[in-house]
Amino acid sequence: MIWRVKNRKISFQHTLLVGILNVTPDSFSDGGKFLNPEKALFRALELEKEGADILDVGGESTRPGAELISQEQEWERILPVLQVLKGHLRIPISLDTTKPEIARLALEEGVEIINDVSGLKDSGPRMAEIVRNSGAGIILMHRRGNPETMQSLARYHDVVEDVLKELRESVDIALAAGIESNRIVIDPGLGFAKTAEQNFEILSNLERFHELSLPVMLGPSRKSFIGKVTGRESSERDFGTAAIASYAVMKQIQLLRIHEPGSIRDAVRIMEAIRGAQHVGTF
Repeated sequence: MIWRVKNRKISFQHTLLVGILNVTPDSFSDGGKFLNPEKALFRALELEKEGADILDVGGESTRPGAELISQEQEWERILPVLQVLKGHLRIPISLDTTKPEIARLALEEGVEIINDVSGLKDSGPRMAEIVRNSGAGIILMHRRGNPETMQSLARYHDVVEDVLKELRESVDIALAAGIESNRIVIDPGLGFAKTAEQNFEILSNLERFHELSLPVMLGPSRKSFIGKVTGRESSERDFGTAAIASYAVMKQIQLLRIHEPGSIRDAVRIMEAIRGAQHVGTF
C-alpha cells in the first residue's frame, strides 16, 4: 500500500509516526509552547530527530470545548511557522485545518497533506477541490459537530458501525470530487464526539477499520480517556499512549499521531518486530 502525497510516494513498511506541532495558545497538552516561529522550528527539528515521519501542524485547537477562531487568526498563527520551516525538514508537512482557504494557502507554502478533522463534512466540496487540484494527500477523520458541540453528539446506536458508516460517507465525498483513493487516509477520531467508553470500544475493534481498504491513522496521544483509566494529567500520559500505540501496531494500523515520537518509537518498533516474528518466525 502506497500513499501518494504530491511528488512523494509514502510506503507503510513500518508504522509511521506523525509528530504533533500545535501553534495554538489553547491546545489541551502543549498550548502556547510553540507559538513563536523559532521555537516551532526547534520543536519540528526535534520531532524529526526523534523519529517523526510526518509533521502535523495545527493553528486552531480542536479539543472539546475549544473556541472557534477566524480564518485570519488561524493564518496569522500558521504562516510564520510554515515560512520558517521551509528548507529545514526532510519529512512532509501535514496541516490540521477544516478551512479550505487556509488549506489552499498552506499548500502553496509547501504543505503536502491536509488533515481534515471534519472528514470533508464541514469543509465541503471546496476543500475536496483544492486537495484534488494540488495532488496533496488527505486525512479524513471522523467527528460530529465542532469543538463546541461535539461532545453533546456522542450518541450512537453502535459506535463502531456508525463511525465506519460516517467515514465511508467522507471517503465517498473525496472520491466523488476526483481525489484518488491512494491519496486518502482515514482516522476514527478518538476523543472527537466520543465518550471514554466509546473510545475503548473503537480500540477493541480497530481491525474493523481496515474494511474501507485504506490506510488508517490513530490519534490516541495524551487523550483524556487515558487519564480516565490512569488518573494522570495530560503531560503524564505518554506511557498510556505507548500502550495504545503498541496495541495499534499489532492491529496493523499504519499511522500514529503523537506528541512525543521519541518516547513511543521504541515501543512501536519492538511491537513491529514481534508482529514480524509471528508471521515469519524470525527477526
